[in-house]
Amino acid sequence: MRWKFLLKPGWLALTAVVFIFAVCCFTLLAPWQFQRHEERAAQNAAVSASFSATPKPISEVGPQDREWERVLIEGTYLPDAEVIARLRTVQGEPAFEVLTPLRTTDGQVVLVDRGYVRPDDRTRVPAYAPPPEGVVRVEARIRNDERDPDNRDAFANASTGGRLHAYSVNSQVVARATDLDIRPGYFQLSADQPGVLGALPLPQLQAGPYFSYALQWIAFGTMVLLAWLYFTIREIKPGGALAEERTGQERTRRKSVAQILAEDEERERADSTS
Repeated sequence: MRWKFLLKPGWLALTAVVFIFAVCCFTLLAPWQFQRHEERAAQNAAVSASFSATPKPISEVGPQDREWERVLIEGTYLPDAEVIARLRTVQGEPAFEVLTPLRTTDGQVVLVDRGYVRPDDRTRVPAYAPPPEGVVRVEARIRNDERDPDNRDAFANASTGGRLHAYSVNSQVVARATDLDIRPGYFQLSADQPGVLGALPLPQLQAGPYFSYALQWIAFGTMVLLAWLYFTIREIKPGGALAEERTGQERTRRKSVAQILAEDEERERADSTS
């Protein structure tokens, strides 16, 4: 029976692998890349719109405001509650980011990312300029809190020189470490603003490869299904590699290289003795 090979363990295992891979391509991998493409498109639109939009006072900024919009903040830096974000990369090189809470004139506390500094020759935080004293007025961009998968708290020990270090730029991590009631999200300082260090670069306005990656995963899923269908049809036809042999017929096996060499050697010996 030609269809009997479909029930063989090897073929069932191959079929399971093929269909699991195809389902992952269509339901997980391709949608994931489409989502990243949409996120990049939304980010590019927000950054582009921010260049022409008038900065808003922070008192007028609500949860509906988009990331990267520019805001104006007036208040006083709190350098005693400063936290260093470690293990950062800026323009392809290692860096630390300096996070300083700021108390606004209306009493709320916000987290300001003052920018980055490069590690010293011992890969530690170098000396950097403190924030200005007194009331300042700065322009910054709205940023969403980063998520640390391990949800690690800020810490300070001998290796950090007594400074608080964090693994993510997250207002609530800083709030827990400093006992301050900090507004969710943070604000990234623009260049030439009071207290800025190395101004963080804005993201490049490029679509990225995510859309093409999504199409590739769809293509991979389709190709593996078509390949499975092709080999299935081939095996159904007479003479398939997995088809059952007719009764009484001997199963032919391909000779190994060692067998071929041994037969050639025996043939040469026979020729030399004759």
